[in-house]
Amino acid sequence: MRLLVLGGTVFLGKAIAAEAVTRGHDVTCAARGSTNEAPAPLIKLDRDDPDGLAPLRGERFDAVVDVAKISYPHVRRAVEQIESAHWTFVSSISVYTEFRTGRTDDPTFEPLLEQGTAATMDDYGAIKVASENAVKDVHGDSAFIVRAGLITGRGDLSDRFGYWPARLSGTGQAVAPDVPDQATHHIDVEDLAKWIIDGAEQRIGGTFNASGLPIPFGELLSRVKAAVGGQAEIVPVAEQRLHELEVNAWAGPRSLPLWVPDGHIVGANWDIRPAIDAGLTFRSLEEAALNAFEYERELGLARSRRAGLTLVEEAEILDRR
Repeated sequence: MRLLVLGGTVFLGKAIAAEAVTRGHDVTCAARGSTNEAPAPLIKLDRDDPDGLAPLRGERFDAVVDVAKISYPHVRRAVEQIESAHWTFVSSISVYTEFRTGRTDDPTFEPLLEQGTAATMDDYGAIKVASENAVKDVHGDSAFIVRAGLITGRGDLSDRFGYWPARLSGTGQAVAPDVPDQATHHIDVEDLAKWIIDGAEQRIGGTFNASGLPIPFGELLSRVKAAVGGQAEIVPVAEQRLHELEVNAWAGPRSLPLWVPDGHIVGANWDIRPAIDAGLTFRSLEEAALNAFEYERELGLARSRRAGLTLVEEAEILDRR
């Protein structure tokens, strides 16, 4: 199979390209990144340029996988200008405005035909909806739309999952939100990449939620701690008190990753049965935690983080809880 990965130099795109190479496919990556970061031959291009796809003009592929993060113009130009028998677009569960059934027919944002800003991720869900529509306009029911949940593992620099294996591998008192029953979701990047390549090989079409089975927050923390062999004491703090102490949810500075208060859509119980029926499999939480922890150690456990609490912040919260 001749496969084009629009991306292929970082995180999910890189994992997808690497998986396809391992299976013996003829893989091309297309991005503005470095050839040292791509697991396959890289065509360097700038998708911000309206004519940026010119280096691919006249090429035909058996399958294309587009991991465009937050840009409708990138997706629209690609799907109109690149000829391919099968098209995969990696979308997000952030397209949903509210939780009703957990299925893919739940309400989504009104499509926004814009290019977003990765620094703020404003209008992320609405731009993803518009991008999905662009792909379906050209490829119809054969389009493979993957609405991913939180992606974890090697290459994840967001700290939205890796913070916990890193923190719970240590000692002392680790602050956690007192929400033991809140659903958490994640999927290891390598598991998602394998299914995406399966989809290209099998010409899977349709829209799917793609994440792991929900795990209650309290259970997740206990199992992650056991998996990494940590000695930290998990100290639950009430949500209201965390708000009062200006602790952020989900991501960013002074935050507790995976915490999604107030019934946020990310904490809903998504219906992933169609994806499982279509071949999606995933490793255990313990395997995912160890995979993330190995990468955390390579990056440095004591480094500055994009999400989580510093030890100083934890001490302050513990003193005032």
